[in-house]
Amino acid sequence: MDAQGRGRAENIDPADQWVLNPNTGEYELRLGPSAPQSAVPGPRRSGSGSGSGGGTAGAARGRTAAPDRQSSSPGEAADAAVPSPRRRRGVPAEEPAANRRGRRPVKKKSKAKKILLWTGGIMAFVLVGTAGAAYLYLEHLNDNITSVSDDGASTGGFSKDKAINLLVIGTDKRTGSGNEGYGDANSVGHADTTILLHVSKDRTNATALSIPRDLIVNVPDCQTEQADGSTKVIKGSDNVRFNTSLGQDERTPSCTVRTVTALTGIQADNFMVADFNAVKTLTTAVGGVDVCLAKDIDDEDSHLKLSKGTHTIEGEQALAFVRTRHSVGFGGDLSRIALQQQFLSALMRKLKSNDTLTSPTKMIKLAEAGTKALTVDSQLDSIDKLKDLGLELGKLNVKNLTFTTVPVVDNPAEKVKATVVVNKSTAPTVFQMIKDDVSFTEVKEQAAASKNAAAAAAAARLKGTQSAASAVRVQVMNGGAPAGSAQETLNWLQNDEGVTKSENAGNAPAVLSRTTLEYAPDQADQARKLAAVMGLPGTALKPGKSVENSQGLPTMTLTLGKDFKGAGVSLTAPTAVPDTVQKSTADKVECAK
Repeated sequence: MDAQGRGRAENIDPADQWVLNPNTGEYELRLGPSAPQSAVPGPRRSGSGSGSGGGTAGAARGRTAAPDRQSSSPGEAADAAVPSPRRRRGVPAEEPAANRRGRRPVKKKSKAKKILLWTGGIMAFVLVGTAGAAYLYLEHLNDNITSVSDDGASTGGFSKDKAINLLVIGTDKRTGSGNEGYGDANSVGHADTTILLHVSKDRTNATALSIPRDLIVNVPDCQTEQADGSTKVIKGSDNVRFNTSLGQDERTPSCTVRTVTALTGIQADNFMVADFNAVKTLTTAVGGVDVCLAKDIDDEDSHLKLSKGTHTIEGEQALAFVRTRHSVGFGGDLSRIALQQQFLSALMRKLKSNDTLTSPTKMIKLAEAGTKALTVDSQLDSIDKLKDLGLELGKLNVKNLTFTTVPVVDNPAEKVKATVVVNKSTAPTVFQMIKDDVSFTEVKEQAAASKNAAAAAAAARLKGTQSAASAVRVQVMNGGAPAGSAQETLNWLQNDEGVTKSENAGNAPAVLSRTTLEYAPDQADQARKLAAVMGLPGTALKPGKSVENSQGLPTMTLTLGKDFKGAGVSLTAPTAVPDTVQKSTADKVECAK
C-alpha cells in the first residue's frame, strides 16, 4: 500500500485505512494526520503513470515498489493484510536505477499447463459477492492473475448490454500447498467440476448449470496455442466422459469450452479455473460458511466428520465438505454436485451479507485470495476487466440465482452403471431456456412499458378463432434454415397436418434470424391456425399483406429463419422448467441428506 511504502503506516492494518463513505457508497483510502490524502480516484489501468494522488506521492510509490517486492519474505506476505505485489515464480526482482522510478517486472505470458486448479463456481460467485465494494483495491492485484488463451473457443468476451455466459471449470489435479494427500496424485487435471453460469441480459436472474463429470459426450477437435506461439489441433473423441475434455491428451480449458458448446448449443463468453486452495482461503476470509446437514457424516475418503445440524466451516473442513460424495445422497458424483450447490448457495449468502460487504478487512482478504486462486481466459487478464465483469454480476439478487444440473439418465449401454447420458426429453428444454434467456425463477418484470406493450400485442395475435387446416393457404420460403427445409415443411404440412393448400416458394429474398408468418387482416384466423400447428410464438406473426400463389389466389407467406429446427418442432420458447428437473435458489437454506 502507498502508506506503507512511505513509512507512515507502521502498526496499522492497511484494511483499516479503507473507509466506507456514506455519501458516495464507495471505499476511500484515509491516512493519518501526518499524511493527508484525498479520496482515492476511480480505478486506473495497471502500469499507468501518476494520477490525481499528487506527484510526490506518485514518486514515492515508484521508488518503493521494487524494494518492497525484494524485502518481503513468504511469511511476511502471508501475515500482511495487504501483501506487496507478488513476483512471478522464476522472475528475478528488478533493481531500480538511481533517480528512476521503479518498474514492475514484465509479466510472462502464462502457459495453458499452468492452470491453477479445482472448484468450479467459487470465483464466479466471489465476483458476484464482492462486486463494487472492493474494486478500488483490486487494481493493486494485477500481478496475482494468471491467464491462458481462449484459442478462439469463446465469443471473445462478455458485453454489458447482453446476457453473460461464464464457464467455471475445476480440475482434480492435486497441486497447491497442502493438497498432495487428497489421492489421485498423478491426475493430469480433468474437468472434475464444471458450472455454466448464465446471467440474464437485464441482470435480474441467473442460472448455474452443473455438468456431471461422468456425462458421456463428444469432445470436438480443439485448436490450442502452444508455448512457442504455434497452434496445434488436438483430435477430439466421441462417446467419452465429459471430464476428459480437459487434461486428457494435453487438452486446455478452451477444449472444455468447445465441448460445452457442442453439448448445450451455448457458447461461453469467458471461462475461469480455480484451485483447491480457493475453498480454503475464501471461506476463511469471510469468517466461515454456514452449512446444514440432515444427518451425521463421517466420510473416510474426504475426511469430513460433522454431526447433524448447522455448522460454520472454513479452510480444510470446507474443502472436505465440497469433496464429499460417498456419505450423501446416492453416494455418486450427482450427489456431490448437489452438495456443492448447497455450499455455493451458502457462500453466496455470506458474501452478500452486510457483515462481509461492509468490512474492508474481509473484502481485501477476499480480493487477495480470489485473484491468487484464479486462472482466467485472455479476455479477463486484468483487474479492470474483472472489475467490469464483477460489477455486472453484482447486480444479481441471490434469490433469483438458480442452481440446476444437466438432466441425465443412466447410460443404457452399461451393465454396471458408472456413467450417464443426456436425458433427451428434458435436457433440450433446459438448454433452450438458457439460450433464450428465460428465467428459471419468477422475477419482477423490469422491462420498459414499450416492451410490455409489444409482448401483449404479440400474445393477442394468437387469441381468437382459428380456421380449419384445409382452409389455410400458405407459401413456404427458406430464409436461412438448412437446405431442403421448405420442402420438408411442405410435405409435413400436407401429409400430416392437412394443410393441403400450401406450396414451396423457394428461397426468400433475404436471410432472417427468426421464422415469420406474414398475413393480411382477413387471414388472421388462418394465421392463428398455422401458428398452433407449427408452434409459432406470437412474435412470429407479422400483420401485413397477402401475396398471390401460383393459382393467383391470396396466400400467407411463411419464411423459415435460422431458428427453424425442423418440421414439427415447436418454435415457441419454453417458459417453465420441467417438473422432473431438480433446481434450487441461492437464498434457500437446504440440508444435505
